Amino acid sequence: MNDERSEPGHKPSWLERLGFALMGEPKDRDELMNMLRDAQQRELLDTDALTMMEGVMKVSELQVRDVMIPRAQMVVLEHDWNLEELLAMVVESGHSRFPVIDESKDNVVGILIVKDLLAHAFDQREDFNLHALLRPAKFIPESKRLNVLLKEFRSNRLHMAIVVDEYGGVAGLITIEDVLEEIVGEIDDEHDTDDEHAFIRPQGEAFIVKALTPVEDFNTYFHAQLSDERADTIGGLVMMELGRLPKGGEAVDLGRFHFQVLRADNRRIHLLEMTLRDNQDASRPTTESEA
Repeated sequence: MNDERSEPGHKPSWLERLGFALMGEPKDRDELMNMLRDAQQRELLDTDALTMMEGVMKVSELQVRDVMIPRAQMVVLEHDWNLEELLAMVVESGHSRFPVIDESKDNVVGILIVKDLLAHAFDQREDFNLHALLRPAKFIPESKRLNVLLKEFRSNRLHMAIVVDEYGGVAGLITIEDVLEEIVGEIDDEHDTDDEHAFIRPQGEAFIVKALTPVEDFNTYFHAQLSDERADTIGGLVMMELGRLPKGGEAVDLGRFHFQVLRADNRRIHLLEMTLRDNQDASRPTTESEA
């Protein structure tokens, strides 16, 4: 037994007490997880508690790039939009916070919190000044650990950060909700795939495709030539084609592929259904590489 933990006045943590109660101190992370699962089987923990503990352990291993919203799926506001245009996007997307850009997503000039905007919704519109409402944007690298980011979110009372790549370009964004979902989990529906690592899954004559499937992987799987110049993921391509964040049930054609949105929320696309179009329908001037 560790001498420090045997000293008078030392108060063991809940994890230490759990370890003592089951089989002694864990030697590594895997053994700790086995102990927690064993505790759940003994009904010392319920399933939800075990899932959250596993999520906490997982967060300590993940980086921002693993869970961020990719650049192509970012919903942004333009710095020179008038009040009507801003309110229309707010209503359509349902977000509470938006990056505000100047011409390019690489130039984020600040973060708009919707409640700040709504306070001016009935003001004299000629006097409206968006820049006066912006909060400073927090920029973080793709490699930052999620557990470190969560501490920064809490200590600085932030809810969103802009993710930049090694060259200083904007790679995406991440919110505190994205981090917390890694702990508490997402609500699955009937369209979710059983294998969380499978990006593409056959389903009858159709295919279930995760929106985060890299375009390169999709092309390899289907021997296709979809362009990755505008977006890195299939969900990003669908969003770029529509010019906005789509809702569930909306569809778009990219070359010989027909995509229908199966699941999306007010921040991103999650799941798509893909079917092959008839040769006659697909024989249009636009090629896959132009899609």
